Amino acid sequence: MKVLNLSCNHDHVFEGWFASEADFQDQATRGVVECPLCSSPQVHRLPSAPRLNLSGAREPAAPGPAPADPPREQAALQARWMQAVSHVLQNTEDVGERFPDEARRIHYGEAPNRGIRGQASAAERAELADEGIEVMPLPVPAALKGPAH
Repeated sequence: MKVLNLSCNHDHVFEGWFASEADFQDQATRGVVECPLCSSPQVHRLPSAPRLNLSGAREPAAPGPAPADPPREQAALQARWMQAVSHVLQNTEDVGERFPDEARRIHYGEAPNRGIRGQASAAERAELADEGIEVMPLPVPAALKGPAH
């Protein structure tokens, strides 16, 4: 099993597990591999260093400040984003295309105050904002679509 560091055309970094390099190339060519955050099928492999276990390895140097690791920091940020979106999905009611109407009903006291989510066009969001109803678009990564766990 090969674990490859991958990135999409939006610079989202993630890893994929494949039987071999050829397996990755085959799946990528067929468009089967996609970014778990944005569903982009434009995925490429990032360079990675092999891990070598050498006998007679020396003692590690005295600990000092850890060097910055941008790919690891980006992966951690993406993981926190996925957790935040998952939290929103688990703690709000999906009202679908009724979102603008339900947001108005809540705002004007015609429905119980609660967290909701759904779909609204840019024009509908602007109309809600004009009425003083705060809404925020939240792109849901493909990995989180479907039943919330």
